[in-house]
Amino acid sequence: MLDETTHIVKEFVYCLLIRGGTMTPTLYYLPPSPPCRCILLLAKMLDLPLDLKVINILEGEQMKPEFLEMNPQHCVPTLNDDGLVLWESRAILSYMVSAFGKDDALYPKDVRVRALVDQRLMFDLGTLYQRMVEYYFPTMFMGAPLDETKKAKLNEALGWFDDILKGRQFSAAEQFTIADLTLMVTISQIEAFGFDLVSFNRVRQWYKRCKEFMQPYDYEELNGNQALVLAEMFKEKLQK
Repeated sequence: MLDETTHIVKEFVYCLLIRGGTMTPTLYYLPPSPPCRCILLLAKMLDLPLDLKVINILEGEQMKPEFLEMNPQHCVPTLNDDGLVLWESRAILSYMVSAFGKDDALYPKDVRVRALVDQRLMFDLGTLYQRMVEYYFPTMFMGAPLDETKKAKLNEALGWFDDILKGRQFSAAEQFTIADLTLMVTISQIEAFGFDLVSFNRVRQWYKRCKEFMQPYDYEELNGNQALVLAEMFKEKLQK
């Protein structure tokens, strides 16, 4: 009871002093979604309370009029921070860390370093994550057979990422950033799907380093276990 009271008081003081009395941001999400998992992990890192609302896209809840009014693109994650509505997970990541971060470590203010962080975020969005989606999701959601040409494209993207990591401990800066966060979640899902990463030694070493860094932030609960949930959905469709 004392712990619960302390938590409530801390959240009240946070809202009153740090955020000017505004409401806790609301996150509309689906737990197994990789982009949603990025947001949950960052919130844990920032010690940022979120009002969590599940939107079950498998049952079409994203098409309800009240959600479409807020987000006409009807996708998750969607963040509503006191009237500021954002979707696209990488945009949400950069906003959250800029608005609520205690320093700039996760999203450096140095313009040259930030440019690298942004480039890696876009590489994940438009190349690595996109190619994972193109290879696995038609099977998972529509029962389509796996397309080996799409597998080759994903393999190519992983090779590019392996080259990016040459001489680096992390993907963009000297320390872990939001670029590592989103790329780590993508790699975790690729691994959970069963893709062989043995040829990408730098990726595997970086991934291990990132997972170790994230363990204090409920990594397995928020990401590792949910990656397996999505992978199980894929395997069930693959066996039919």
